[in-house]
Amino acid sequence: MLLVVVFVAIVALLLMITWLKLNPFISLIITAVGVGLAAGMPLDKVIDSIKTGLGNTLGFIAIVLAFGTMLGKMMAESGGAERIAQTLIKRFGQKNIHWAMMFVAFIVGIPVFFQVGFVLLIPLVFTIAVETGMSLVPIGLSLVAGLSIVHGIVPPHPAAMATVGIFKADTGLTILYALIVGLPAAMIAGPLYGKWIGKRIHKTVPESMAKQLVTREQKELPGFGNTIFTIILPVILMLLSTFADLWISAGSQLHRILKFIGDPVVALLLATLYSFVSLGKLRGFNRDLILKFSNDCLAPTASILLVIGGGGAFNKVLLDSGVGDSIADVAKHSHLSPILLAWLVAALIRVSTGSATVAMLTSAGIVAPIAAAIPGTSPELLVLATGAGSLILSHVNDSGFWMIKEYFGMSVKETLLTWTVMETILSVVGLIITLLLSLVV
Repeated sequence: MLLVVVFVAIVALLLMITWLKLNPFISLIITAVGVGLAAGMPLDKVIDSIKTGLGNTLGFIAIVLAFGTMLGKMMAESGGAERIAQTLIKRFGQKNIHWAMMFVAFIVGIPVFFQVGFVLLIPLVFTIAVETGMSLVPIGLSLVAGLSIVHGIVPPHPAAMATVGIFKADTGLTILYALIVGLPAAMIAGPLYGKWIGKRIHKTVPESMAKQLVTREQKELPGFGNTIFTIILPVILMLLSTFADLWISAGSQLHRILKFIGDPVVALLLATLYSFVSLGKLRGFNRDLILKFSNDCLAPTASILLVIGGGGAFNKVLLDSGVGDSIADVAKHSHLSPILLAWLVAALIRVSTGSATVAMLTSAGIVAPIAAAIPGTSPELLVLATGAGSLILSHVNDSGFWMIKEYFGMSVKETLLTWTVMETILSVVGLIITLLLSLVV
């Protein structure tokens, strides 16, 4: 009976988001209430589970999201992202500009959301296309491939970070594996596929976009080394925490210090504070301007936080209602790999709802109890499989689909052949590499 409840709840969630056009946060809370009542939970227990799940999720994710957004804002205002792009493009050369854009996006995408990184770097894509006469397609697909794979599977991005918590994975180890999986996936889906489809679909910069974004303000840019260090500082600190578990005795003072500074909250706090100096004070920004940057950038994150919190509430109700235990009992008699199951569930929800965040959080909540019942499954690889599944087949129910279409001046068919196929390649290649990685870790 509980398994039927789960099935009906997922269908209802998809219908509310896709057919009734309800806000995903409202849909998740309604679904959580429905699951609790259908499972026979006491009324007060249903509400307590929702509040606990939402609070526990946001108590961590809200801090991570806020610091990451502030760091991305400092990078944008200082010109740090432009410095990275120009330096790498100079090193790669004009013939390999699409490869340069993929690496630029991969680096820049670590601390920022997909939309932020896209808007930040798209003027550079347009400028390169105008100056070289190249099609937007290979350059642009390489950019969005790098941004998308990092956004989907690499902590400290909020959905990936929340999934790390649900699966109880190690953050540093997840980052390490995500780089192993993400780079090859981005290379195949971006530069390689982009070059192939770019020969068949040639797009020039839309005139309206060229007027707004090709001409850039001339200003002195920050140094390449300092900008790179500022961006990857939180990743370095988190990796140090993982290495501490491997190489340093657990009871030592050094181990405790490295674990403390390698915690995602502390790592991002330190990196954000450093950015206020390296990309702020040293760039001539006064304290009032830095304060304005850090305040203004937080407003757009409200809806993202609510969706994540709603996913946490839904997950908690699933666990407290006993649904998770029932699913785990069924899974014990099935031979489907938890890694494949995590990818499949996330992919189905992604295709139906268009939301990678909802797909990741819902899938993680369903698969986590199954994985716990099957020993030997790496929680870090489950995070990657869930993230990869959440990227598949972006189409007309995804706001990212329309953003790419409008910025690149493409038709719906052209967007399906470029962006949608690129996202699907990222997802499938990500799954394949994750499965191969599971053979050795």
